[in-house]
Amino acid sequence: MYIDRVPNRNSPPAILLRESVREGKRTLKRTLANLSALPEEAIAALQVVLSGGRLVNADDHINITGSLPCGHVHAVKLAMDRLGMSELVGSKPSIERAVVLALIAQRIIRPGSKLESVALFSDSTLASEFGVEDIDENGLYNALDWLLGRQGFIERKLAARHLKEGATVFYDISSSSYYGSHCPLAAWGYNRDGLRLPGIVYGLLTDGDGRPVSIRVYRGNTSDSLTVPDQIDALRQEFNVGRFVFVGDRGMLTGTHIEDLRKIDGCGWISCLRSTDVKHLIETHESFGAPLFNQSNLAEIEHPDFPGERLIVCYNELLAMDRKHKREELLSATEEQLLKLQKRIANRKTNPMSRGDIGVCVGKLINKFRMAKHFLLKIDDGKLEWSLKHTQIEREKKLDGIYVVRTSEPATELNAADVVRAYKNLSNIEKAFRTFKGIDLRVRPIHHRLENRVRAHFLLCMLAYYVEWHMRQALAPLLYAEENLPLARAQRDPVAKALPTAQANRKKATGQSDDGLPLRRWDGLLSALSTQVRNTCEVGNGKFKVTFKRDTVPNVFQQRAFELLKADAPFWQTIVPSKRNGEK
Repeated sequence: MYIDRVPNRNSPPAILLRESVREGKRTLKRTLANLSALPEEAIAALQVVLSGGRLVNADDHINITGSLPCGHVHAVKLAMDRLGMSELVGSKPSIERAVVLALIAQRIIRPGSKLESVALFSDSTLASEFGVEDIDENGLYNALDWLLGRQGFIERKLAARHLKEGATVFYDISSSSYYGSHCPLAAWGYNRDGLRLPGIVYGLLTDGDGRPVSIRVYRGNTSDSLTVPDQIDALRQEFNVGRFVFVGDRGMLTGTHIEDLRKIDGCGWISCLRSTDVKHLIETHESFGAPLFNQSNLAEIEHPDFPGERLIVCYNELLAMDRKHKREELLSATEEQLLKLQKRIANRKTNPMSRGDIGVCVGKLINKFRMAKHFLLKIDDGKLEWSLKHTQIEREKKLDGIYVVRTSEPATELNAADVVRAYKNLSNIEKAFRTFKGIDLRVRPIHHRLENRVRAHFLLCMLAYYVEWHMRQALAPLLYAEENLPLARAQRDPVAKALPTAQANRKKATGQSDDGLPLRRWDGLLSALSTQVRNTCEVGNGKFKVTFKRDTVPNVFQQRAFELLKADAPFWQTIVPSKRNGEK
């Protein structure tokens, strides 16, 4: 006997219990019963029995003894394999290499302290995937020390991948607060966290598309410009880049450093003028008396104070309106504070305020909004008067919306628009710092006290960002992200406000990818992947038990993510880098 499913045109198929009967040379089918009314579970059970199988109670014989998230681990490992992270970190297999790879993956999945990572490894399939099931905190610290010893090798490999001859390299620094008291790198300085705590400064070097290549860690009181020589030496001596263009902001590439760069053969640079230099340029250059921006929002000029340089003057109308509005608000707020103080002085009849007391009060409030330069004050015993410096304000208005990008690169290498685009691509490093400090990688709080461990911690975070950067590029079709951002930047106006592409607008409006899948943010995408789990199953009872592991079948979204991460070529060969003039 057997179960036969007979198609029934537009109706559900008929489920028949049949037997085969032999009559001479013919085999005839005989229907014994119509089982179409039975539930599917009963029909499946009957099929098992008819085929010689044995039915058992699943609750008594099959147990799921464990379940661990595995989808996000699988995705990160796919990306790391495609990037060749094992060969990048260390060419020979070792327990230290396995631990470092696990720490990189863990920082992407769920960052935490190194001590906590021992427990976090076992919260998913990460420990088994990377072979670190038996590792303890001492093993983690040994792996960190091993990683720091290989920093030079790793960065040279990254430079060989991404910094070719004539490459444009980007550099910027940031700082993070340190809450402990025994780290020699922690020092008081300009803390970008806005906290009154000692900090640690770190500089990041990237290629033209924002991939991290090198990171250096400094004491918290190190100024921006003092870190530049280290990066130049690394590019020439360690990475063997003969010809390159160094891009840094105006606080990084000071006049002294630019003079030093001029002396280096094969070294170009792109930076921006300080506001004081822009002001002097506007006041002394004859072109600003003419309609400089009558046809375009950028113009290229020369000036004797900057010999051998190209100066690209940019005018952003929205930026001009914003600065004008902000100045008017701050002037109004400052005058409001001065009026309140003036009333207080007038009310002091019996004990008038002295000139010195009034000066102290004025000094506190007039610098609150940094508008002291626009006020002319007259202070006397029991008296306060002021007026606005209208000439000074009008001179500042001429600067509204104007900034000047400077470069040593000739027009045959980079036209004016591409120079501005290159400078504005420094935002890629700012994005890296936001990822470092935000919820993605959480470079802070810094839990280490030893200098070498702090340096290893930052290197680990850089490598994690390197993997995440490429994952974001590959998974862009499933994210609220521009899928062809380098191309969009190359085609749009380099000065005007950047507008989202039609594809980005469609994504935002529909919340769906091109193939109809729901779009996610980065953290939401990892969370969605983590819903695929690995179950530990136990079959049998008594002395006869079999244990095996089985992953849940990936859903459509997870399967699409895995497909995007799989490829034969490495990531850096599939993502087209930004091109300079003349490159094809």
